[in-house]
Amino acid sequence: MDKIQHSHVQAKGLKLHVAEIGTGPKVVVFLHGFPEIWYSWRHQMIAVANAGYRAISVDFRGYGLSEHPSEPEKATFNDFVDDVVALLDSLGITKAHIVAKDFGAFVAAMLAILYPDRVSSIVLLGVPFLLPGLSPLQSQLPLIPPGFYMLRWMIPGKAEADFARFDAKTVIRKVYIMFSGSLPPVAADNQEIMDLVDSSAPLPPWFSEEELAEYGSLYEKCGFRTALQVPYRTMMVPCGLDDRKITAPGLVIVGEKDYIMKFPGLEDYIRSGKIKESVPNLDVTFMSEGNHFVQEQAPEEVNQLIISFLNKHCE
Repeated sequence: MDKIQHSHVQAKGLKLHVAEIGTGPKVVVFLHGFPEIWYSWRHQMIAVANAGYRAISVDFRGYGLSEHPSEPEKATFNDFVDDVVALLDSLGITKAHIVAKDFGAFVAAMLAILYPDRVSSIVLLGVPFLLPGLSPLQSQLPLIPPGFYMLRWMIPGKAEADFARFDAKTVIRKVYIMFSGSLPPVAADNQEIMDLVDSSAPLPPWFSEEELAEYGSLYEKCGFRTALQVPYRTMMVPCGLDDRKITAPGLVIVGEKDYIMKFPGLEDYIRSGKIKESVPNLDVTFMSEGNHFVQEQAPEEVNQLIISFLNKHCE
């Protein structure tokens, strides 16, 4: 970890925090999800750097050590795509492999469609190839219960009031424990999402108090304003790219105990091969014990899968 270097780059007038390790022309850019930040990729960054790649992990605008946009409530997925392009331009990188987690998968997919010449390959974890608007799953959305956390957090002010009862570290603790389960977090009508987990509940065995403290300190600095806007309050806004295909080779690493697999229609979308209609050159790997944070839960196995895929698609 000590060898990871930190800096900032400019993107649309904002300073974005960048962590990197390794050198050379083979570049891997890591995109985080929620409740994560650049630090979520610590295990993978060191592994790919040791395998001969330059590893770069960025905090999206409003996350971690990056600056907030002036109006976080107006942030969009397009802004996040622009941030990645600005990052590549600032560092003089013409093309990179993209590894993305959770909502970072939306950003990666949009990037690959809009800027195919900048993307060598894509690896996704936690969320498969989907775009904002969730077009392939639209017919299944009415099956989602009203207490599902995503629906609750889409309502302006709802999550803010829920989160405000706790410090940032406790919010992250609760979300990590919830998202580590195999069932989607769903609250009763008279219950808040944060109350699904007791504040004293133990962390997953693969996630230490020291690691939680790192997340807590960073979210204490950045808060949740941008994080609630992107992804949650922009997730259902179509981006107008649904008829476009991703030509870059792709890999989806799926934890079979990831709660997201219970999202209506998602597992069938993956297993039936419908996902390949948008990404023809796609490999899918299932990890039988994997959960939503598989890159932290089983880093050695995930690192091996990523590096093997990267080596196969190096130019």
